[in-house]
Amino acid sequence: MASTSDIKNGLVIRYKDDLVKIVEFQHVKTARGGAKIRTKMKNIRSGQVIDNTFRSGEKLDVVRLEAKKMQYLYNDGMNYVFMDNETYEQVVVSDLIFESYAPFVKENDVVKVLFEVDNPIDIEIPTHVELKIAKTEPGVKGDTVSGGSKPAEMETGLKVNVPLFLNEGELIKIDTRDGSYCERVK
Repeated sequence: MASTSDIKNGLVIRYKDDLVKIVEFQHVKTARGGAKIRTKMKNIRSGQVIDNTFRSGEKLDVVRLEAKKMQYLYNDGMNYVFMDNETYEQVVVSDLIFESYAPFVKENDVVKVLFEVDNPIDIEIPTHVELKIAKTEPGVKGDTVSGGSKPAEMETGLKVNVPLFLNEGELIKIDTRDGSYCERVK
């Protein structure tokens, strides 16, 4: 058992017989009362966001997860299929778990799949990914000095605002935390 002092973003705990992931937390100290920790948690199975306040020192049931590097193979329409590169075992991950990460991952990319016993619970992707621009309007000569941006669609379907000088087919680095353009890859 862990206590509220162990709370951090990304921690998975058992809360009311469900697995939840801490998305955000804030330590609050009031003048008269004891400290409290306000949390925003996401139910892993349903995707529901739950706001809860824990008293300082309260015990939490932390779930230990095993991480395996796996290769993303394909989407069969409702689920995503991953393969363990060591055992060649294929694992099916539900759409609820992977849908927020899907725009950043292309086929054959390697990501970490987090398991509780044998059930896939969550995915970890790198903070930066390299994607190719599939569609964008061509940059007009002379517009590049203004520092403007234009919409572009990546090979995975992700839409990102990019600088005017970028064209279709170029490789760019994207921040997966907020989906923003970082830099052009040379």
